[in-house]
Amino acid sequence: MTTIMTLGVHILDILGRHVDRIPPGQNIDLLNEIRLTVAGTAAGTAVDLAKLGANVVTAGAIGKDELGNFIVDTMRRYGINTDHLVRKDGVQTSATMLPIRHNGERPALHVLGANAHFSLDDIPWKAIKTANYLHFGGTYLLPKLDGAPMAEVLKFAKQHGVTTTVDILAIPREDMLGVIAPSLTYIDYFMPGIEEAAMIAGLPVEDTDSIIRFFLDRGLRYAVFTMGARGSIIASNELDSWIRIPAFKVPVVDSTGCGDAYCAGFLVGLSKSWSLEQCGLLGAAASALVITGLGSDAGIVAFDQTWHLMQTGERLSAS
Repeated sequence: MTTIMTLGVHILDILGRHVDRIPPGQNIDLLNEIRLTVAGTAAGTAVDLAKLGANVVTAGAIGKDELGNFIVDTMRRYGINTDHLVRKDGVQTSATMLPIRHNGERPALHVLGANAHFSLDDIPWKAIKTANYLHFGGTYLLPKLDGAPMAEVLKFAKQHGVTTTVDILAIPREDMLGVIAPSLTYIDYFMPGIEEAAMIAGLPVEDTDSIIRFFLDRGLRYAVFTMGARGSIIASNELDSWIRIPAFKVPVVDSTGCGDAYCAGFLVGLSKSWSLEQCGLLGAAASALVITGLGSDAGIVAFDQTWHLMQTGERLSAS
């Protein structure tokens, strides 16, 4: 059986909608909905992978608290192997408060928590060797793994025949390129949002081609960049032409976790030996389903439902 391991950031999200202001003083505004969800570029992707029928193992750090219990219990209900989640003493589980606006935007208030303590000592090396795919999620919010340690993990995976994918949680900082650069030659599919890729490259977000070339020239095998309503693009020096994938036209509720869902769909496509275009379309369909509900686990029910949208859903123009 094909095994996909997600490794990196595990977060508990507390989401509320709709929030278009913070009430003054100690006043109260009434919301339509509040939810708790398992989120983050490793954990959120793991949940979506499991919903899409994948065999999933996850690795990361959480606290010895109720937030961590919620993450473990929820992931186990989806059939995810959580044996490699490390419980850290003296720090809380990473958490984010997300006030969701009417237009789907999601400003974030974040506690780094246990993710800041996830290190090479916690890496399940034997489990990586037995996986078929390693999805490393959360660069820039994993201070003990950012830079050379991340490259060591990805190099180890590649040496053992594991396909590597990477997604990030970019926070503007002066050394953005220095953090990711050591890993680029060990990444098979680099899967950030175009805004995040532009920040690393120091280029205008509108200059998609130059951003892609920036990474390919530094040894990256495949750039898989999501671009919101503009769809996504799959680029490589191995391709005769770059592949542009449209987004699907759906009602927008909350964009939290759309990138995680795209990664999950893309990975499931890879695990089925689909073409890159089909992988991108399944990723786009998964992302479209997530944006129709509140939280990173919303929308996706199962593979068949996602496949149906991929086949029949109305597509926006790819650009």
